[in-house]
Amino acid sequence: MKIGLEMHFQLPTRSKLFCSCPTNSAEPNHNVCPVCLGYPGSRPSLNRKALEAGLGIARFLDCTIEERVWFSRKTYFYPDLPKNFQITQYESPLGTNGHFDLNGRRIGIWRVHLEEDPGRIKRVGRSGEEIAFVDYNRSGIPLVEIVTAPDLTSPEEAREFIDQLVIELRSLCGLEAQDEQSVRVDANISLGEERVEVKNVQGLRNLERALKFEASRQSKLLAAGKKVVRETRRFDEERKVTSSAREKETEEDYGYIGEPDLGEFCIGEMARNLDLKETPLARAKRLVASFGIGEATAKQLVLTSVTLTDLFEELCRHVPPERAVSWTTGPISGNWAVLQDRAKWPEIVQIVKDDSDGRINDNEAKRRILSLAGVQQEAAVEGGDDLSKLISDFVDAHPEVLADYRKNPKAANTVIGHVMKESKGRYSSKEVVEEVRKEMEKRV
Repeated sequence: MKIGLEMHFQLPTRSKLFCSCPTNSAEPNHNVCPVCLGYPGSRPSLNRKALEAGLGIARFLDCTIEERVWFSRKTYFYPDLPKNFQITQYESPLGTNGHFDLNGRRIGIWRVHLEEDPGRIKRVGRSGEEIAFVDYNRSGIPLVEIVTAPDLTSPEEAREFIDQLVIELRSLCGLEAQDEQSVRVDANISLGEERVEVKNVQGLRNLERALKFEASRQSKLLAAGKKVVRETRRFDEERKVTSSAREKETEEDYGYIGEPDLGEFCIGEMARNLDLKETPLARAKRLVASFGIGEATAKQLVLTSVTLTDLFEELCRHVPPERAVSWTTGPISGNWAVLQDRAKWPEIVQIVKDDSDGRINDNEAKRRILSLAGVQQEAAVEGGDDLSKLISDFVDAHPEVLADYRKNPKAANTVIGHVMKESKGRYSSKEVVEEVRKEMEKRV
């Protein structure tokens, strides 16, 4: 099975890609002007912030970036496209031949380019009698499109790939108002010689469902000795099936021509001078390499809090990494709302260092951490019975969690989260996880 993805992410700019209309939410057809409505005589002007964000993404994905680029007109006729063409990049994308590392495996990135979003069509009424309304507020919103090589091998892997990419892009350029529920994807999938495109799938759950259905459909066709037709299909979210939309267009069908109103842009120096942030998963890899901690622990740290990870690295300058992990993921994270105040960090470091050097024991160190967090001292009383009671009381009061656990072990996270919150750092996350698992397994 081969899967390639074309992903569209809205860039976090205040104005549209080729005009000054705002990108915030508004009443239908309010954020529009002659440029994004395609009026004769209007001329586009490129948004520099969108260009910088797109170049940052191309560099992060280790793409080859040319010295100059230009835009093209992609011609097609549809009500959401008032100009009857979309301004995009065809022959000269921002970046090509990059890659993204997914769980130690390299996924090729064919291209990264900028383009404007079309408008939005809303259909109302009964099937066959619908009325279509078009909202052009979205017309001209800046998008970055990322196209992968067909290197993904399952629907589950495709979903995980986008999930990890979204985490990185949020940190890299501050993507807003979009997440794994709203990202838009065109997916190409083939089990034999011919591929099928599933167009405009919204959300990772729908992507996985669409690919699973399409894989099953193609598998049955091939097993029956039939051919898979190259076409574009759509995904029905309610019925959870794909259906034929049209024969797949070729690039020639779009009649690309250069966009004469924009000219060329010299981007090489701009791309080289961009200062890229260290993304969460890249930081996790560095923590594993630098401190020898487990990959799962490193990801837990960076995805929990940037500043918590900062404190972990500070602790590692004074105590062994395993000690830093134990305290950071235990009493410190349990009281992070107070302890994230950097003014308290020198005292936290000293407490953990005293414990590591043997000047105080673990209970005394924990008592001091809780005192620093303003937690009442009776909360520091240890006791396995207290932990067991916290867990059993919650499970007794929420039988639905146990029912969910029988189907999906991840339901235990609900209990773990409750206990960590209620115990206010009395127990390490490892202790809580182990005790919750024991209690849940005992009951099922």
